[in-house]
Amino acid sequence: MADAANDPRLRRLAIATVYASAFLQGLTMVSFPASATVLKEGIGLGDAQYGAIFLPQVVFAVAGAVGGGALARRVGIKSLLAATLVVNSLSQLCLTGSLVVGHTAGFILILAGTSCLGLGFGIGGAPLNSYPPLLFPRRHQSAIVALHTLLGLGLSVGPLLAAVAIRLHAWASLPLILAAAALGLTVVASRKGFPACQAATPDGAARPRERPVRSPVFWLFVATALLYAVAEGTFSNWVVLYLHEAKRLPVTVAGLALSVFWGAIVVGRLLVSVLVVWLPARRVWLTLPLLMAAAFLALPYADNPTRGLGLFAAAGLACSAFFPLTVGLISERFPDHAAWASAMMIGAAMAGVGLGSYAIGPLRHWLSFETLYRLSSLYPVAVLLLARAITRAGPAREPGGGDDNLRVTSHLK
Repeated sequence: MADAANDPRLRRLAIATVYASAFLQGLTMVSFPASATVLKEGIGLGDAQYGAIFLPQVVFAVAGAVGGGALARRVGIKSLLAATLVVNSLSQLCLTGSLVVGHTAGFILILAGTSCLGLGFGIGGAPLNSYPPLLFPRRHQSAIVALHTLLGLGLSVGPLLAAVAIRLHAWASLPLILAAAALGLTVVASRKGFPACQAATPDGAARPRERPVRSPVFWLFVATALLYAVAEGTFSNWVVLYLHEAKRLPVTVAGLALSVFWGAIVVGRLLVSVLVVWLPARRVWLTLPLLMAAAFLALPYADNPTRGLGLFAAAGLACSAFFPLTVGLISERFPDHAAWASAMMIGAAMAGVGLGSYAIGPLRHWLSFETLYRLSSLYPVAVLLLARAITRAGPAREPGGGDDNLRVTSHLK
């Protein structure tokens, strides 16, 4: 049976499918917030209802991440990638249909759509983070960062595409195109010949492995991803309100700052994907939390448009590659459980973004934005301490002292 690693055509097909799926994941994730004005006007959603539509997304993303890692070991990452694309397609069909069924049914369809979106993001963590090391075994850190760069690019481009579609009075065309693209990629990912991941020892014989849940290092990784995501959620989800309400900057500048933040994340990931070819990934990983802390401490001085845009760009660069590097490092640390471990990182990150997004709301009754940002610098400081503990822990060892590294091979179904 042919091997994808020895067949350039099959390898190119796999690379194109996986990385296109990551870009599409970003586009679908931002489709609902990018359609906010259409949904509020077309269905008549109030502010409370609009805010509530994202709660199922967080819940299902966490559930999907936890369950997706286990499913990856049962059904394989190829089947899980296809399932991810199918539920993403369903989310876009729900979004499109919500405007044609009335207020109550439309609201229910939107909740179903964000639930599918969260589920797709959760279960997609295992295949999307497992394939890059398989396809690029010698550049696995750069490959994972590049995949997250495309996901971030989708997040940045999505609102622009939605704005164009709305301006042309063709809003429904965007989710329909995304649904069709997801189904098309599903067909490719499901076909025979698409590579599937198989963990094996060098001699092909199975050996006992350390289970991640029994390792303190695994829980250090979980805490690191959670606290990082709290910091990212604090940066990203309060940009507009902070600059417009606290700093009295025009709403257009505040909105642009959010785009600049996500754009800087994309640029930063591109830079780091090249940088880790020459520098150890751990060194870059340990540097980024320091930059995040500095950004938090500087944000209270965002008193004009130039400083506001510049400081949120700096925050985006600081955040850029930390999470994909975390995924790459935990996959390297637990190679025989890479799909499950990376899925757990997605779950921890989604929980952290939720905490970071909602925690500031009640605290605003007692503390100013400036004080909250200064206090938030403690998140990346804690992240740095956890990351240093992980690096000091060293690589995993076999029972009896063997090497824990696995050779990841590909075979064709």
